[in-house]
Amino acid sequence: MPDRGGGPTGPRMRVGRPSRRVRTLLMTLGVLAVLAMAFVMFAGFWTDWLWYRSVHYSSVFTTTLWTKIGLFFVFGLLMAAAVGFNIWLAHRLRPPLSAMSMEQQSLDRYRMGIAPYKRWLLVGIVSVVGLIAGASASGQWRTWLMWVNGVPFHQKDPQFHLDVSFYAFDLPWYRFLLGFGFAAAVLSLIAAALTHYLYGGLRVTSPGARATAAATGHLSVLLGIFVALKAVAYWLDRYGLAVKSSDFKATGNWTGLRYVDANAYLPAKTILFCIAVICALLFFATLWRRTWQLPVIGFGLMVLSAILIGGLYPAIVQKFQVQPNEQAKEAPYVEKNLKATREAYGIDGTDVKDYPGSSDTKDKAKLRDDADTAASIRLMDPNVVSPTFQQLQQVRNYYGFPSNLDVDRYSKDGKDQDTVIGLRELNLAGIPKNNWINDHFRYTHGYGVVAAKGTTADSEGRPVFTEYNLPSRGDLGEYQQQVYYGEKTTQYSIVGGPQKEIDYSDDSGEKTTSYKGKSGISLSSPVNRAAYAVAFGEPQILYSGAIGEGSRILYNRTPKERVEAVAPWLTIDGDAYPAVVNHKIQWIVDAYTTTNGYPYASRTTLGDTTADSLTAANNQRAVVAQQNQVNYIRNSVKATVDAYTGEVKLYQWDTKDPVLKTWMKAFPDTVKSKQSISPDLMAHLRYPQDLFKVQRELLTRYHVKDAQTFLSGSEVWQVPDDPSNNSGSAVPPYYLSMKLPGESSQAFSLTTTMTPNGRDNLAAFMSVDAEAGTPDYGKINILKLPTGKTVDGPKRVQSQFNSEPSIAESISLLERGDSKVEYGNLLTVPLDGGLLYVEPVYVRGGDLKYPLLRKVLVTYGGSTAFESTLDQALNKVFGAESSTQPPPDENPTKPPTSSNPTVQAALDDAQKAFDQGQEALKKGDWQAYGEAQKDLQDALKKAEDAQNKADKAGSGGSGADKSTDKSGDKKSSPSSSPSISPSSDKSS
Repeated sequence: MPDRGGGPTGPRMRVGRPSRRVRTLLMTLGVLAVLAMAFVMFAGFWTDWLWYRSVHYSSVFTTTLWTKIGLFFVFGLLMAAAVGFNIWLAHRLRPPLSAMSMEQQSLDRYRMGIAPYKRWLLVGIVSVVGLIAGASASGQWRTWLMWVNGVPFHQKDPQFHLDVSFYAFDLPWYRFLLGFGFAAAVLSLIAAALTHYLYGGLRVTSPGARATAAATGHLSVLLGIFVALKAVAYWLDRYGLAVKSSDFKATGNWTGLRYVDANAYLPAKTILFCIAVICALLFFATLWRRTWQLPVIGFGLMVLSAILIGGLYPAIVQKFQVQPNEQAKEAPYVEKNLKATREAYGIDGTDVKDYPGSSDTKDKAKLRDDADTAASIRLMDPNVVSPTFQQLQQVRNYYGFPSNLDVDRYSKDGKDQDTVIGLRELNLAGIPKNNWINDHFRYTHGYGVVAAKGTTADSEGRPVFTEYNLPSRGDLGEYQQQVYYGEKTTQYSIVGGPQKEIDYSDDSGEKTTSYKGKSGISLSSPVNRAAYAVAFGEPQILYSGAIGEGSRILYNRTPKERVEAVAPWLTIDGDAYPAVVNHKIQWIVDAYTTTNGYPYASRTTLGDTTADSLTAANNQRAVVAQQNQVNYIRNSVKATVDAYTGEVKLYQWDTKDPVLKTWMKAFPDTVKSKQSISPDLMAHLRYPQDLFKVQRELLTRYHVKDAQTFLSGSEVWQVPDDPSNNSGSAVPPYYLSMKLPGESSQAFSLTTTMTPNGRDNLAAFMSVDAEAGTPDYGKINILKLPTGKTVDGPKRVQSQFNSEPSIAESISLLERGDSKVEYGNLLTVPLDGGLLYVEPVYVRGGDLKYPLLRKVLVTYGGSTAFESTLDQALNKVFGAESSTQPPPDENPTKPPTSSNPTVQAALDDAQKAFDQGQEALKKGDWQAYGEAQKDLQDALKKAEDAQNKADKAGSGGSGADKSTDKSGDKKSSPSSSPSISPSSDKSS
């Protein structure tokens, strides 16, 4: 029978053809559709390129793009060539005649049907598989770059004595190549088998041989390639045991070899490798022997060996050798896991010290004095007082603060002060009228920093602001106050063009501005405008008259979003925080390098280990993880984002990290040296929270160094739930300036507590020196409590607070009416062998819809106090007053006396209102308290006006105020509290 390449050639049915006009219309529509799709794709590419070029990281875009394109074409063409060649070869090896059977007669119809389209069908098949393979390969651009640019760790694994870089950089690439090879072999085998079947080389029901000699040889070679790849897989699996995850009953998640791996799986993989090589050779031998007998026998033996040697034998070893004496058998491998895990997570230098948990000191006065120097107790909880900042310092509805503020350090008069800080960012929900012009042209940025002392409150429980009002002024000096890039700035703005922006508003009205920065992308080009109109789905960008000469579009405006975009190989910490650095507002972002291939180091899931009560309430604080499961992490990069220009800078922080060095080879000139960090910036860098949370989670098990103790599980700890709320999530770590036992001065630290597994008493107190630039930065300290002694943990302390009758009665009084009590951070401070717990208590109620500090809870050594101030609470707990601080003023806000009768009368009214307010506070009468506060403010305003008139009269009536800043705004006296100034009251 001749080749079935033709088909019936008889007369064909005539089908009505569409008219020329219809054909022209359809062709035009088709061309337009193709052009539209092409422009949409072009718009996405072009806008990405423009953005990377605008932030001066175009090399990141081009390196990533060319790597993806190269991988796409190389592996796409390889897959297409492999499948196409095998289809062509199978077609070429087809038999000239096929048996006259029902099977072949049925296939004749298909052969004749595809005969005219064979070439196009082949092109279509290879194109589809090539596109799929290329797209899959392009997603491996990180794996390729790490393999090409990998640098050694100079550390070897304990089993195979290979450098860690082999597992971190090489093995992932080899596994990808192996997977690609398997896919190519399987697809080629399927395509060749179908082609042979279609053209008679393989027969299922026909009489005679089931396969021609040519088909047998062809398919045997493909099967031999598959089995050879399986041999390579067995060999790589040997090394994969060092990074293999498994469930180990004694420890839970486990990475690395155990006894059964080293003594059963490892030799089994070697034996299976040898068997697979022999089996592959048998398949290749069919080119000469033309029989399946030996290869099929060999393949069957390989499968049987895989079951017996690779599955049954290790199970027997585990059952009869390991389980009867598990601790002794596993101990050497546990020691390797302990060492590797501690190194991989940077916790190998952790200093664990025994701590008694109670004090033997009888001198109460000394304990009271020590409490003043042990820590700068932060009473302003940054996670509670944001509404207070909002009410007192929002000033305009179109400004807002993040729900969680930040803690930083600022120096005044040579002393560092823990400071709660937030930016007055743009809040689009507060714009008077939402429309396209207002949302994207007029309201474009926030304005100014607001900061308050972290360790104190004024007499009414409000923050003592050190930077306040609009424009902001205070202790931070002069700086660029516009905030064009921030955590709440999530949509694009078009600035710098003919449409003026609202800068800020004061008593004289709205001030306008036009953006002068070089950030963003120019919209002067029609191509750019069209591209962004398509990319953002906003046609008005193309034709709006509000866009003109100088117009620039700003987007990707959150700090984490910008850092992630310019460094897609980094994992971004969940908490970006602002700081005033060199007269500019800079967002500081911590970034990590990670890998999943550190041998013997246990894996952790970043999304789980970094979760706490704050991330549960605010998704914006979640870690931005490129690789969620890791077993190596370093805080290798500190990044900054300018709040005005959006400029992103990456600084090398960990100069020894081989993963960072690898990425710096792949993306040269993108990361600046550590020496480039200015002293002003260094003063605000800190130890990152997410890294600390990962480390504390690991240290709940890996604080022990003894394998037997680790296996017994007797020393396993856990991170306690947050006692200040009912979220059921882990307590977040807290920044606190504190002094550890044996140290002479306070250090800015990140602290947390840990409890025994399943219990609520305290197991350990953990802290890390968080102040960058100091010799002990990054040193982790653990104070380990005695296991045979019960020391109250956070949950028990909170329960004691709530169950103390006098405290419960006081809290019930505070909660009268519509008032609500909110608990702040429960801070733990080691003090003279014991533990001092301090928790601020806020009240939100009455006409005040924001929390004010009303009470402070303190406990130490079983003694508890619930007082209006921290000093009073400490005095009560220790039964002594501090000798290091002046005695407290009975009326801290009592107005001074004056020789001016009018002023004195107003001050007397103020004193009367103050006394009435204190009396109402004691009774819990919030309505009367609010009225008294209003009377107090009115009296103070009268006194101020009267004093100003007297001052003017005394200076000749010129009325000139010599204390003005450069902008003409009157400066507040450094000693005055902005929270009781008339302007502050207007804003609240």
